Amino acid sequence: ALIGDNGAGKSSLFRLLSGLDQPDSGEIHFAPTPSDASVTVCNGLGLMFQSSEDQIIFPTVEEELALSLSPWVPQRSQALAQARQWLHTHGLGEWASRGMGSLSQGQRQYVCWLALRIAPHRTLLLDEPFASLDLPAQWRLRREFAVVPQQLVVSTHLLSHVQDFDRVIWLEAGRVRADGAPAEVCAAYEADVAARPFGATPSPLESA
Repeated sequence: ALIGDNGAGKSSLFRLLSGLDQPDSGEIHFAPTPSDASVTVCNGLGLMFQSSEDQIIFPTVEEELALSLSPWVPQRSQALAQARQWLHTHGLGEWASRGMGSLSQGQRQYVCWLALRIAPHRTLLLDEPFASLDLPAQWRLRREFAVVPQQLVVSTHLLSHVQDFDRVIWLEAGRVRADGAPAEVCAAYEADVAARPFGATPSPLESA
């Protein structure tokens, strides 16, 4: 998991890892191929944006999930059928034909999560996935994190939700401030924030 202030570089790191942005220098390697937009899908890496408005394209849930399958299932009718079957298998069959406009912000965010789960990605990058969710939905998502087979990398400001992760990285102004066990890193970050003068914050990157 990634933690840190707004502007620390969490979203920028995700955009670099997913190939949406390119580094000014150096290389990014992902198991073990250098990462760029042309190989991200082949590498099995999926990104969930911080805002569902940046991710959702199609008007219905089934169409949005079918889009996630398109690199592997090029026939639209087959992708739609697989999306409907997947939703039914997961107890969400009634969601298939629902329009995005009928969903709450939290529900649209959940659709973005479903769109990642249906695709055969190996690693999922989730940029503040709890931000639009009420408390019950946050806990539902946490329980699902525990059972999905993919490797998860999550950025969040809700430190309580990363206590059971294997590793937490604290980013500050684009650099790693701490890297280790969740309890240790989260406690150090909280202590640092509490010790700052009111209104003080490390110099952020130009883009968070």
